[in-house]
Amino acid sequence: MANVSTERTFAHWLTPRSLLRISVVVALITIVLKMLAWQLTGSVGLLSDALESFVNLAGAMFALAMVTIAQRPADAGHPYGHSKAEYFSAGFEGLLVMGASLAIIWVSVDRWLHPQPLERLDWGLGLSMLSTVLNGGLAWVMFRSARVHRSMALQGDAKHLMTDVYTSVGVVLGLGMAHVTGWIWLDAAVGLLVGLNILWHGGQLVWRSSQGLMDVAVEPEQLQRIEAVLVQEAAAAQAATGEQIVFDSLTTRQAGERSFVDLHLHVPGTWSLALAAHWRDRTEAELMARVPGLRARIELLQRGVDTVYERQKSTTD
Repeated sequence: MANVSTERTFAHWLTPRSLLRISVVVALITIVLKMLAWQLTGSVGLLSDALESFVNLAGAMFALAMVTIAQRPADAGHPYGHSKAEYFSAGFEGLLVMGASLAIIWVSVDRWLHPQPLERLDWGLGLSMLSTVLNGGLAWVMFRSARVHRSMALQGDAKHLMTDVYTSVGVVLGLGMAHVTGWIWLDAAVGLLVGLNILWHGGQLVWRSSQGLMDVAVEPEQLQRIEAVLVQEAAAAQAATGEQIVFDSLTTRQAGERSFVDLHLHVPGTWSLALAAHWRDRTEAELMARVPGLRARIELLQRGVDTVYERQKSTTD
């Protein structure tokens, strides 16, 4: 709990929108640095790195638009809110990454077939590493804030930035080896490996966004917190009333920074509605306090009684 509280304090002002605005600015800076590095050296590896920064810019701008939509309140047409818009952002960014990777692979193969000498590697590599430091620092902050806000858009952009960091480090190492050994073909080989690596990461982003759109369950850590609250409240009710209450039919789903849980609370038939509602309200409040961004909904039932849906389901299973 202390760790969660510390992270929320750290990132309370680092909202997804503010971080994505910063990401747009950083992308513009890195584009300038990497394009300059490519112009100075003529390296296809640095060109591939610069092309990915254009994808960073497009992805950050689209993510900013989707996060803005995701933060709109629920309305009559969208009673569960608009938070799933973030998954479109991650999917779009994944497709951009895959498109950039194909362009990088194409350029790298062409350079492999038609090698060219490299020039002014000192300045080119220096500029590339400067952009890498900027991207790495921003990605680290984004990852922490993404955990706090449960933002798929932030997580997708952070993963893309880290892919850019790995790309830049690989390019620098490859160019350094090409300079030391004189094997110019290493520049094209690095560009090709970079393209394949980016293609893989882009595919992962698309897959994750598709899973989010299909109403996946909450993460195991969240589920453990939910189950711990139910055990705690059942024990508290037993101690306070001498009667047993039962929670069942637990279902969960994740939608961007929000998550939802539905379950049944079975109480003794002799209890008043006010007493049953007290334990329902207390449990819902504790669930939402323990799991940030959670919307809990508990249906009251008499102990030993199931809903019509459950009875029908039990006969068909």
